[in-house]
Amino acid sequence: MALNDNIDCPVDNITLNENQARGNAYQVLYITVAWIIFRNPWIIAFLILDFSLRALNLGKYSLLNRISQLVIKKMGIPYKPVDRAPKRFAAFVGLLFSIAILVFSLLDFENTSLVLAGILVVFATLEAVIGFCAGCHVYTFLNKFSKKPVTS
Repeated sequence: MALNDNIDCPVDNITLNENQARGNAYQVLYITVAWIIFRNPWIIAFLILDFSLRALNLGKYSLLNRISQLVIKKMGIPYKPVDRAPKRFAAFVGLLFSIAILVFSLLDFENTSLVLAGILVVFATLEAVIGFCAGCHVYTFLNKFSKKPVTS
């Protein structure tokens, strides 16, 4: 059972597979670690593209989604429904982090880009390993205390 199974938040009544989202998080973790090691801007540019697709509800074009789907199918991992809206918001947060990492890296603010990459690694690890979606909790918090629901 994931830690965020009982989040009380606005939903869009469309589900996606939580196991697939966790598979995506594993891949984000590995890709971000690869960027930390090699510092190739194309690595983060790929994450920007993939997060963009998922945040804009174009996840069917996401390479990370497709890889996760294939692995889940091959391993016989069951479908575990979770609402799409908080996950899309989390993808948007990942997109912002990825853009910031790339910008600070290109501007030679290496320490800042490394700290941001480290934060992305920590949150991707939490999602992948224990199912804790920090972006989903932020989404819930923002919706609970805002007058208008946060759209995703």
